[in-house]
Amino acid sequence: QVQLVESGGGLVQAGGSLRLSCAASGRTFSSYAVAWFRQAPGKERDFVAAINLSGRNIYYADSVKGRFTIWRDNVQNTVYLQMNSLKPEDTAVYYCAAQLKWGGVSYDYWGQGTQVTVSS
Repeated sequence: QVQLVESGGGLVQAGGSLRLSCAASGRTFSSYAVAWFRQAPGKERDFVAAINLSGRNIYYADSVKGRFTIWRDNVQNTVYLQMNSLKPEDTAVYYCAAQLKWGGVSYDYWGQGTQVTVSS
């Protein structure tokens, strides 16, 4: 069992930065790949970034490439998402999710989400 708790969201002006954290409980966190998703009001949940168990394989959505960075600390059981050059269209609830099978369609655990609001 893994529990995920996101933090670090907030209100920021366009061009600013935020760092999100996804803290996991459970001894087997290092066995899980982790991804960030986001959902804006009235829209479907979209993939943002993913990182595998070791941190060597990383993927980003085209919309965030060059602006967002994902990494993980398996000692601290935490995955981070550094978000720079934020745009109003980045406004959404951001969720982290964990999966045992890297690249699988489904995710085994989800956090409760953290709100990110970017003002113009």
